[in-house]
Amino acid sequence: MMTTIDKTALGRLDQEGRLFNAVLKAPTTKPGRFGFRGDIALKFQPQIADEKRPPDISMEQVLTFAQEGEATIPVLAGYLHSFAYLETAAQVLDGLLKPSGKYFIFCNNIDLLAAYQVTLGGIPFIVLPCDESTVWKEMMDLLGIDKNDTRKLDTAGKQDVLLDIALRYEGRYKAITFEEGVAGMYPVKNRNENRPV
Repeated sequence: MMTTIDKTALGRLDQEGRLFNAVLKAPTTKPGRFGFRGDIALKFQPQIADEKRPPDISMEQVLTFAQEGEATIPVLAGYLHSFAYLETAAQVLDGLLKPSGKYFIFCNNIDLLAAYQVTLGGIPFIVLPCDESTVWKEMMDLLGIDKNDTRKLDTAGKQDVLLDIALRYEGRYKAITFEEGVAGMYPVKNRNENRPV
């Protein structure tokens, strides 16, 4: 039997129409595991009639999986354009994460030397800087994975290797509050400022 998304903790996000731009949205190489690599919409734009608008805010380049029959997502990595969106992300994912899980959030507008842990709703998030790079590359570097080790694997296989190692990651970071993080963040680079409206 193939694992379907509706039997996993990712099912709710799928039903809410939050999973998009998927590079991977399928069962992986591990039994009972459903993987997702893509974007999670955090805040939708008001929709006019049938027009499909891109989300107002999303968590991009997400790497995650959920196990069939389990209520929570054990591991997730993603990119937020602003640290301030972490609160929204925690609300959207409320009930789907667990205190013992590993959740890596890369942000564009924090000090490039910063790295800390922020707990929201009892869930610890490891917050790391990311500028001009990708979540995939940052995670490979953080976990010390040599890309030659995963070269022969397909997208799902590579993601399984990376996330299994991420689950065992034991990095310790300075704990700060969400408010402290917001106070210390930099202005967000507006990616749309030169786009015609």
